[in-house]
Amino acid sequence: MGRPLGSAEDPEFQKNVMRQAFGLLATATEPTIADYAGPLPEEAGPGQWACPLNLGPVVDDTLTGRLLAEVGRLKTWSAQTRAVRGRTLFGVSGAQPDQVDDVARALASVVEADSITDAPVGEVDWAFDMPLLVRHLADDLRTFYHEAIAAQPGSVAPNHDALNDWIFGGTALGDTLLAVADRLTAADNPMANLVRGLLIPEGRYRDGSAF
Repeated sequence: MGRPLGSAEDPEFQKNVMRQAFGLLATATEPTIADYAGPLPEEAGPGQWACPLNLGPVVDDTLTGRLLAEVGRLKTWSAQTRAVRGRTLFGVSGAQPDQVDDVARALASVVEADSITDAPVGEVDWAFDMPLLVRHLADDLRTFYHEAIAAQPGSVAPNHDALNDWIFGGTALGDTLLAVADRLTAADNPMANLVRGLLIPEGRYRDGSAF
């Protein structure tokens, strides 16, 4: 499903996943992958789910401008999910939830400033050095978008593929991630290639693996 413990707000399913995972300790003698034994929660796949958000017309067609405008339209929804859950997964980059604009500017600056080594400007105390920071900037923005979607009405949540279809098929975030991946490709060094692989899901980069 693309989610280590299943859907959010389903504690019984999550606990069952953990029980089965810990149960492997009794039999596994080497690194092991096992299928979850039991019914999976209902989720909507590609073609079954469409993002209910209207991201509006483009006013500033720069990469930074488009990404900031998109983030701005999602802020209320993302904040609503954080309030309901009482927690957030946003912040692995070192930024706080109210610094999401700084994260967006930092990610876009990799392309527009044409550098994968210079630390982004701003007031955030980044938790990683470049270029590894790029991966965590992307993770924070994906979390922000996913939390915004979670606040939308609807009985069935989108699955991992449906979310990626939305992000890479119709958002400024998807365009930014692909442009950053191209910039990492141009750097042509092992660390940049590793970050590119961690940045883009399988099959989303030039119809193949980002690794």
